[in-house]
Amino acid sequence: MNIKAQIPNTITLLNLFCGCIALVFTFHRHFEMAFAFVCLGIFLDFFDGFFARLFKVSSPLGLQLDSLADMITSGIVPGLIMYQLMVDNSTTPETSYTQIFPYLGFIIALGSCYRLANFNIDTRQSDSFIGLPTPANSLFILSLPLVLKNTDSLFVIEALTNQWILLIITLFSAYILNAEILLFSLKIKKFNFIDNKIQIVFLSLSVLLLIFLQLLAVPLVIVTYVLLSVVNNTINKNGSV
Repeated sequence: MNIKAQIPNTITLLNLFCGCIALVFTFHRHFEMAFAFVCLGIFLDFFDGFFARLFKVSSPLGLQLDSLADMITSGIVPGLIMYQLMVDNSTTPETSYTQIFPYLGFIIALGSCYRLANFNIDTRQSDSFIGLPTPANSLFILSLPLVLKNTDSLFVIEALTNQWILLIITLFSAYILNAEILLFSLKIKKFNFIDNKIQIVFLSLSVLLLIFLQLLAVPLVIVTYVLLSVVNNTINKNGSV
């Protein structure tokens, strides 16, 4: 048995393990711990690919394992988080049709599943992403209950305790996962500013937001990532005309 070949797969399975633990914490509404284990899973998700490339042991099995692990950590967990948000925090008057709203939170899981399956067969996404990656979407959704717990803003509280707004966030999440929008990769292949300026700008803004806003910055970081990608695409398109 090639031990080196099993190292990336083992890391991928640890990502899956973190996702399973995050599910348990989510069921018990320990959202901070769920967020922590999803972050750990995403961290491991980065390094399974890193070691596969380092040891030159990339394989179809590893690709499938990666997507299956991500489906739990970055698909099922955020879907359950949205379900819990709709159940626990809704101020919308209860009617026959709003009772089904919490289950619609799992549309995030469906959108994640479609994206992960499509990613495996889409050859265009080797150096960049088309649509929001599931880990980024997962961090955005998992940050919402933490934002709700740590904010004093009445506007934010009212937004995140309204089922209609939560439904809009859910539908937009499933859309942006699979939208034909080119998003830059955070992988740095050449160590110079010119080739990595968009990544450096994004990382700098993210650090500043996290320093000043802490957990409240997480959804803003994801939004910034999407907006910077759109701006970058527009600049590149105009520059090539």
